[in-house]
Amino acid sequence: MLEVIQADLSHPQHAEAVVYLLNQYALDPMGGYQALSPFAHANLITELKKRSTVHIVLAFSDGAPAGLAICIEGFSTFACQPLLNIHDFAVHPDFRGVGISKLVMAKVIEVARGLGCCKITLEVLEGNTPAYSLYKAVGFVNFELDPKLGHASMMQLKLV
Repeated sequence: MLEVIQADLSHPQHAEAVVYLLNQYALDPMGGYQALSPFAHANLITELKKRSTVHIVLAFSDGAPAGLAICIEGFSTFACQPLLNIHDFAVHPDFRGVGISKLVMAKVIEVARGLGCCKITLEVLEGNTPAYSLYKAVGFVNFELDPKLGHASMMQLKLV
């Protein structure tokens, strides 16, 4: 049985599934091949609970954690409406190829609509063909304001 839900981090099964799936994602090539730090392992759920703008979707297959989307609500100043950023999106390797990602994405879209969001944003590595294909299939496009200026690029400045 496949179940896709909005997580409740006060529910131990949900909290454990988030840490487990995020760690599996971190170990994946698309997550950088590095397990979550002991600090992240110990503090992730406590820190996520502090943030009312975090929305998590979980998929379970016969009770086993199978998929995850950690989304963070933001705000579009141009639209003057909330937006939802998919910060982490992953399907456990044992459950890939059976449509879980589509179901998780459908639930993320439902959550975003329920929040009154004007759009959903995400970042994807160019080499992550399966994820890129999913995102394109549900309607995501590369962000640009004017084709002459090109696509927007995600950048980062690490502070720690």
